[in-house]
Amino acid sequence: MSMKQKRNVNLWLITVIGVIFLIIGFGFYRDLSANGEETYKGLKLFSDVIELVEKNYVDPVDSKQMIEQAIQGMVHSLDPHSSLLPPDDFKELQIDTQGKFTGIGVSITMRNGFVTVVSPIEGTPAYKAGIKAGDIIVKVDGKPTNELRHAVKMIRGPKGTEVVVTIKRKGVSEPIDIKLIRDVIPVESVRAIVLKPGYGYIWITNFRDNTTDDVVTELKRLESGKTPLKGLILDLRDNPGGLLNQSIKISDLFLEKGDILSIKGRLKQNTQIFKAKANSTDRSFPMVVLINGGSASASEIVAGALQDHKRALILGTPSFGKGSVQTVEPLRDGYGLKLTIARYYTPSGRSIQAKGIEPDIIVNQRFIEKDETSDGDRKIREKDLKNHLEAIPEQSQGVQTEPGEKEGDRKKPKTKAPENRFGQLKVEQLMSDNQVTRALDILLSYEIFKGSNK
Repeated sequence: MSMKQKRNVNLWLITVIGVIFLIIGFGFYRDLSANGEETYKGLKLFSDVIELVEKNYVDPVDSKQMIEQAIQGMVHSLDPHSSLLPPDDFKELQIDTQGKFTGIGVSITMRNGFVTVVSPIEGTPAYKAGIKAGDIIVKVDGKPTNELRHAVKMIRGPKGTEVVVTIKRKGVSEPIDIKLIRDVIPVESVRAIVLKPGYGYIWITNFRDNTTDDVVTELKRLESGKTPLKGLILDLRDNPGGLLNQSIKISDLFLEKGDILSIKGRLKQNTQIFKAKANSTDRSFPMVVLINGGSASASEIVAGALQDHKRALILGTPSFGKGSVQTVEPLRDGYGLKLTIARYYTPSGRSIQAKGIEPDIIVNQRFIEKDETSDGDRKIREKDLKNHLEAIPEQSQGVQTEPGEKEGDRKKPKTKAPENRFGQLKVEQLMSDNQVTRALDILLSYEIFKGSNK
């Protein structure tokens, strides 16, 4: 091994040690005298393996890549939501919570091995250029799109720059080249519509920086209609979570007092309890919250808080069951560390970790027009993930807490994105969803019974 290679390995070993410090915490320093020798032996073993692989492996190896993968394996062994974020992933995560990015304005996914448009976002360059749901993006600026992450990276770019997207469209024999100018793309996390005079529907797709503000805006619009708001459906289906503080604020919109959430990690003296505050606007109308197996973390915080306070009826299928909180710490060279720091508990003290929120009324989803079922119970849940946390820590560890959570769930359960996530919501489309119609029937029934008791 050359001196330069040794210097590179030593640099990366320092990075490994730094990550270990972050993971083990200050307890590492306190126990350094007792455990320092064992830790040193482990790091020396790691260094020896790297050196032997570099010298003797059948093919040349990339030391930096090997060490990065070793760190990733170490962190992943803790639980499925802790991970090392390479620079590109760290940037993507930050963009994901900001509510906007620069690009052309399409939601894409991998379908049958091809990068496929789920839907163009209304008003964006892609929408104006006529890109349609189902279009397959085969090239970007003449380069093939073989992988989703790579396609996203090629499509995005500075505002005002040009990009050429080559698509294949069903019914069209030849590929189509579409020239687009990138722009700032707002990402909506909140959609709303009046289903019937006095009955509103709000759909939260995830929890971003601006989600609470957007929900308040939509509530004011619904409440200012000709007919006073008599009932609300809050749709959290297939919502993978997002920012913890947004889930607390959303819950607080509909609660006047009491606990919303408690967080318990390692340090007992830092127990955190989030409480509801009285609202200036009266929102005592009845509510139904829709959940399914794709509703995770921040979604489960809202559903659990409203359910425990008897503020809303929960309808659908059991949720994902992610009852843990992650913080994201920036590291050197643009890397980030997403680390689980606590379990969370609903107001009644229950943990939903690997269990999920159980609906008050179980209703499997069925689209009436197509007579197709989409049973939430078929989704992968937290309990199916390797190395998932148990609902309650082991007795020897105790139930303690650690402060400093910055962000809630960012681990997204693998679920298919709804086809109408972008564009205008349509009442007729929602009314073909039996869970929505069942929720509306419950709200209508409540109004009837309330009137009969006067």
